Amino acid sequence: MRRSDLGEFEEIVLLSVAALAPHAYSVAIAEELEFQTKKIITTGAVHAALQRMENKGLVSSKLGEATKERGGRRKRLFTVTYAGSQILHEVKEIRDRLWDKIIPGTLPQYSI
Repeated sequence: MRRSDLGEFEEIVLLSVAALAPHAYSVAIAEELEFQTKKIITTGAVHAALQRMENKGLVSSKLGEATKERGGRRKRLFTVTYAGSQILHEVKEIRDRLWDKIIPGTLPQYSI
């Protein structure tokens, strides 16, 4: 798989799966992304991204236990596969190398 096969939204969904493991499911991922990005993230968009990434072999899923708060329904829990981990590490290395090349003071000041 080429890194270009991973879009920006898929990348942050994949990072969220890794960060939330072993409790990564679509609602929790959407909530984490909303918290981190300060943008509205729908569970439908997360679910679609998870399906695409599962088809690409970047995540795998299994059904969790039924829970009372979900009316006895089971959550689909996602984990990052070896291929998903590899692509995340490659993307991070590229981003880190590029950040390291930026000469201090060349970017306009920005505060979060």
